This record gives sequence, C-alpha cells and structure tokens, in this order.
Amino acid sequence: MSAHPIRIGVAGWGIPKLSASAFPMDGSHLERTARVLPMTEVNSSFYRPHKPETWARWAASTPPGFRFAVKIPKAITHDGRLAGAEAPLDRFLDEAGRLGDRLGPLLVQLPPSLGFDPAVAGAFFAALRERFDGDVVCEPRHAGWFGAEATALMVEHRVARVAADPAPVAGAEEPGGWEGLRYWRLHGSPVMYRSAYESAVLDALAERLRAEARDRPVWCVFDNTADFHAVDDALAMLRRVGAAL
Repeated sequence: MSAHPIRIGVAGWGIPKLSASAFPMDGSHLERTARVLPMTEVNSSFYRPHKPETWARWAASTPPGFRFAVKIPKAITHDGRLAGAEAPLDRFLDEAGRLGDRLGPLLVQLPPSLGFDPAVAGAFFAALRERFDGDVVCEPRHAGWFGAEATALMVEHRVARVAADPAPVAGAEEPGGWEGLRYWRLHGSPVMYRSAYESAVLDALAERLRAEARDRPVWCVFDNTADFHAVDDALAMLRRVGAAL
C-alpha cells in the first residue's frame, strides 16, 4: 500500500460513449467523472480564460477529495515565453483560485522552441512562487531544460518536471526537478493523442507509480483523447494501482 496518494485522471472530462457505462448516468460530465476518477486536468485554461464563477461552479460540482490540475495559459508560456508574466499570472491565479481546496498542481507546459534561459526562467518561477505556494509541475520540450542548471532551478522553486510520453527529447520520459511530487502526462504512443496503451505498458507503469508513491504524491494524466482512449486507460490504471484519495 502506498504512503501517498496516486491520482489517476484524464485531460478534460468528456466521457466517450464506450466508457459511459463505468460512470453514473445522472449529472454533468464533470460530476459523473468526479464520482469515479480522483482528478482531472483542465487544459481549456491554456487556450482561454474562464470566469471566476465558472471555476467556483466546477469546484462545487466535485466531492471533497477531488482535485483539478490546471494548465497555465499559453499567453504566459507560449506568447510571452515566460517573460513579463506578473500581470497575467495575477489574473489567472485570481480566476483559478476560485477552485479553493480542489486546486491541485499548476502545469507549466513550454513550447518546443523555448530553450532554457536561467534569467528568464528564474524570474518567472520566482514571480509564480510569490503568488502561489501550491504544487507546480513543468513540461519542457526543449533539450536545454534537462541539464543540471535547469534541474537545480526547478528544485530551488519546488517545481517538478513532468515525465512525458512520447518523450519530445531525450530524458523527458523520466520525472525530474523537485522530488516532492511525480507527474506523468501520457499523450498516447506510438501515435500521439490517438493510440491506446497496451496492457503490458500499463502494468509496468502501475508498478512504477506504486513505488514512487512510497515517498511522494503521484499524478498520472492520460491525454490520448483524440480517439477516446484516455478514459478507458485511466480506468484500467486505476484498477491496477487501487488509487486512494
């Protein structure tokens, strides 16, 4: 039995017809999802802001143990490339903060073209930490983020590096950075966003998640949503790990 929670979930909360029988029939998609899975990842916040009352409604639609991981807007990560982020961070955190105790990690996904600049990255993480004391995970997709200097900066600011599949660069398949949290994002392999995961892959990962959870909380998000495999894979993983909230 793990000493820390293992949270299994999906990107978003649409329930495909093939998996609908695993969920209660009444309620919104979010309400139905939250009765079965312990978390979900909000990706829509990457593309557009949501009204504070929307975040509050989402929180009220879920049971006390449920958690949302929330993706930081691309206006900060991709358009602004982490520079001058103070004002947009204030707006985003004011909105997402309405999740209250349902708020889990913030996800900082970086564009593949964004290399590691210690001055820019350091200023961004410092600004984020001045405003937010909860968990933060980062999914870099440029090789420059996997060296010792970048790792040390993430450790300093308590930022866990995501383990991604497929790995965009060497090293990205393994979690890193701050060791107080482990976070997997599974996009589907071999065809990104479309492939389901084979049973043997899920078996091996479940064993890894249980081992990691002896020392720290573990999150595992299935993002292979294009052909509706994410929910089925999440349910299969949940059965394997016996995840507890």
